[in-house]
Amino acid sequence: MTIRNITLPYGPESIVIRIPEENLVGVYSPHEAAPVADVKAEIRRALASPIGALSLREQLRGRKNAVLIADDNTRLTPTDVLIPILLDECNAAGTPDAEIRVIIALGTHRFMTDEEIREKFGEETLRRVPVVNHPYKDPAALVDVGTTKNGERIRINRMVVEADFRMGIGSIVPHHIPGYAGGAKIIQPGVSGEETTAYTHLLSVRAPRSYLGVLENPVREELDAMARKIGMNTILNTVLNRHGQVVQAFFGDVAEAFRAGVARSREVYDVPIPEEADIVLASSHPCDIDFWQAHKTLYPSDLAVKAGGIVIVATPCDEGVAQTHCNMLDMTPYDSRRLREMVSARELEDEVGAALAIAWAQVKEREEVWIVSGGICPEEAAKLGFRHFTTVQEALDAALAQKGSGARVTVLTHAPEMLPRITGRET
Repeated sequence: MTIRNITLPYGPESIVIRIPEENLVGVYSPHEAAPVADVKAEIRRALASPIGALSLREQLRGRKNAVLIADDNTRLTPTDVLIPILLDECNAAGTPDAEIRVIIALGTHRFMTDEEIREKFGEETLRRVPVVNHPYKDPAALVDVGTTKNGERIRINRMVVEADFRMGIGSIVPHHIPGYAGGAKIIQPGVSGEETTAYTHLLSVRAPRSYLGVLENPVREELDAMARKIGMNTILNTVLNRHGQVVQAFFGDVAEAFRAGVARSREVYDVPIPEEADIVLASSHPCDIDFWQAHKTLYPSDLAVKAGGIVIVATPCDEGVAQTHCNMLDMTPYDSRRLREMVSARELEDEVGAALAIAWAQVKEREEVWIVSGGICPEEAAKLGFRHFTTVQEALDAALAQKGSGARVTVLTHAPEMLPRITGRET
């Protein structure tokens, strides 16, 4: 028997797993896309080549003030490099730093600390403009801007709504709720109220499987509509490689520039795999903070594993299950049908959390989920409906024992940022 040693990222460290060669389908990662030689030059190139929009300076002309809405530290977008360039452009168009704010699009994530903000946004940005967390639970900080086509209230950050100019900054990567992160997602859930976010998240789990990699879907339609409703002006989105380096930047219309970026994103993250596996071993890297981030490992794994198979999630989760959704473990023991009933009956206060509990349940109803995590204890794993193991090797050996000597194993090294495509699957 030939044994192959596989290195898997685990937070800032890495671990080595021994897998029999004859069992291995393959080890898969996002494609090795070459980064641009000069990030600043690439940003300036994108700004000089607007997609479906006027140039940034033309859009800014006559504006009294501006907000730059940027993703948080759960994303790798190099905002410390991007934002000073954008501030210079705003200044050149007549909008001074004193009239500009940066709002961190937290969605329902926890506030970033001062140290995290400094690391993410850089000293120059902090020296020039205020950088503020989005307070999604504060009614006074939100404005009601009307309803969705389904009659749901839309509440958005007041500073965003009342600004004279609004620009979103983020990265485009496959995402289980709207198909891809980027574009109008910086508004919803980025700077929306909790009820509005609950609506789109619950909309996403009406489908039997996630929208991961599905560009046109009901959630994306609603996100685009919300961005239009508040007069979102433009976006600057990057596509990154698996090392967090900029591959290409896209500037322009909220929908058109985003869709142009999706095409490039697919070239990085769409990974062909020849067959479904009995066992998928997946690292949550780079979404390692808590399971609220690491759960993104589940959906690519779900696409790569056979029905009734085993998904092994390797994730540090140093901050536990979910910092801002503390009642998740009260919901996760229920199946998806019961959770939907509870939502319909208004029995659950945290409907954003309920939507993810449904998404997790849908995965668990198709395959077993096992977890290796220093931040999630066996009791918490049991409430999540997962089987807990101390080491990845222990979990893999147990899975091979359960599935038999001929079991096929696929390894996903950066699962949250992958879009597995089974080439042998019938369409």
